[in-house]
Amino acid sequence: MNVLFDFFSSFQGTIAFALVNAVLALSTYVVLGCGVLSFATVSYAAIGGFIGSRLLLQTGIEPWMAIVAATLAGAVLSYVIAAIFLRLESHWMALATLALVLITRVIVVNVPSLTGGVNGIALPTNISLGWLAIICALVMFIFWRLSTSWFGIASRAVREDQAVASSLGIPPRRIQTIAFVISGAVGGLGGVLMAMTLQFISPDTYFINVAFTVVASVVLGGSYHWLGAVVGAAVFTALPILAQSIVPSLQDAANGVVLLLIMLFLPRGLIDPDARLRRRAQKTSEVATS
Repeated sequence: MNVLFDFFSSFQGTIAFALVNAVLALSTYVVLGCGVLSFATVSYAAIGGFIGSRLLLQTGIEPWMAIVAATLAGAVLSYVIAAIFLRLESHWMALATLALVLITRVIVVNVPSLTGGVNGIALPTNISLGWLAIICALVMFIFWRLSTSWFGIASRAVREDQAVASSLGIPPRRIQTIAFVISGAVGGLGGVLMAMTLQFISPDTYFINVAFTVVASVVLGGSYHWLGAVVGAAVFTALPILAQSIVPSLQDAANGVVLLLIMLFLPRGLIDPDARLRRRAQKTSEVATS
């Protein structure tokens, strides 16, 4: 028991960031799950983080109310972005949402009344690891239910082939719009959780590094199952800490080598729901040919 307590005491910060990154990774996963590569999670996180923080500072509302407001703000922003950006195809969508991240930073710097500008915002409100775990578990439960719902099935169909999905009566644009709204809500939630965890946010808090982290987490963990985003976020958050403790002088190189090995030998990520089916099909094929 004491060993477990010491472990959580030593790595409490790492666990907290892993939980926040898992929520943000799920925000990216839901749009990637219907065939859209989007970096807009950073913008959702920014609006959620700054609106939630400003409400906490100026109105003194309860933290849960700020969390709800941040979630709604992210959902509204994502609906507007979906209406504009879903006209784009493939790599143009990725480039447009990456440009949106840069635009978000410019807005954050130039609206000091809301964001604090270059000085940022110091937040006295902190969120405990227990509440972070509960919120993350709730988000995971929602994604589990979504994966088995009509929306989850339709998303997979749209991801595989939009033309075939349309012929089956599934409207790709509608499915992608719903995915964007869910992504925005979860991204806004992740943004305010990050603010409450760091207790200080600035233009650098929600920038390219966050976009890289969440996309890498989804790809590393596996983009074919919602659990992959959670596992990928945990591995991607813990890997630098482990590398620093084992080979501090070669930390960056060790991180790169591990990530390369995972991508080479597990190209579909750490969580691959179809791996067993493919192995069974391959074994059946080998038996049939022999």
